[in-house]
Amino acid sequence: MKTAKLAKSYRIDNGKHFRINDFDPADTGHWHSVENAREALQDGIARMADLQAKLYAQDCWSLLLIFQAMDAAGKDGTIKHVMSGVNPEGVQVYSFKTPSDTELQHDFLWRTTQHLPERGHIGIFNRSYYEEVLVVRVHPKVLESEKLPPSLLTKNIWEERFEDIRSFERHMARNGTVIRKFFLHLSKKEQKTRFLARLDEPEKNWKFSEADIHEREYWDDYQKAFEDMIRNTATKHAPWYIIPADNKWFTHLAVSAAIVETLEELGLSYPKVDGAKRKEILAARKLLTKK
Repeated sequence: MKTAKLAKSYRIDNGKHFRINDFDPADTGHWHSVENAREALQDGIARMADLQAKLYAQDCWSLLLIFQAMDAAGKDGTIKHVMSGVNPEGVQVYSFKTPSDTELQHDFLWRTTQHLPERGHIGIFNRSYYEEVLVVRVHPKVLESEKLPPSLLTKNIWEERFEDIRSFERHMARNGTVIRKFFLHLSKKEQKTRFLARLDEPEKNWKFSEADIHEREYWDDYQKAFEDMIRNTATKHAPWYIIPADNKWFTHLAVSAAIVETLEELGLSYPKVDGAKRKEILAARKLLTKK
């Protein structure tokens, strides 16, 4: 495939030396235009559909895709375009908003754990448990609503949550759930352009939220939180992909390449038919040809 090496450029397996400023949100590699990449994206979507069919039939592995980003980075559009060719029966998509009262009665991993993909399925989290080290960290008062015992609200809480997340992801990997995480890296300038489009274009007015404009004031705080999150949770079994998001067409291409690469690494195939099953097939064929 033309995109075989594309995803590796943005993959972080060890975040020790990760710096968010080392990645350009407007980067498009050697791809110069949407026309240049359209055929490659369609090839990737077709390849993904074939691999997903085998994943579903094999009923052994599951794949969890996590998307995190600043507002207007294109998470919804990326999921829509990249997953356009797969069988909906084998995909589960969940968007996580503000926690409900019931969810706040449990630990911070509880609400997402309930929606992990079944074997043979692809699960997609639009936002995830990573909000607990992002928005909650940028707005510490949110912790007050989580009903934690005061003695546990120490200066080490973020390091403890990173440790919990790493342990959780290691546990899932050891039990057959492959995790791939995508940070859609948007520039502040491009976010402003997209926010203005939501105001100026009637068909996008529904996307406007005053809260999004308010959160923009915390841009630098969020960038630091994202950087620390990736530094502390990028691992070989659950890597982060820092996907340039200023050009939506390239975002779709890079995410598609990463998913295809991941599925190909699993060595997927349709289940082999044993001797007894083969006899059943031959017997069924004889019955059908007689009628």
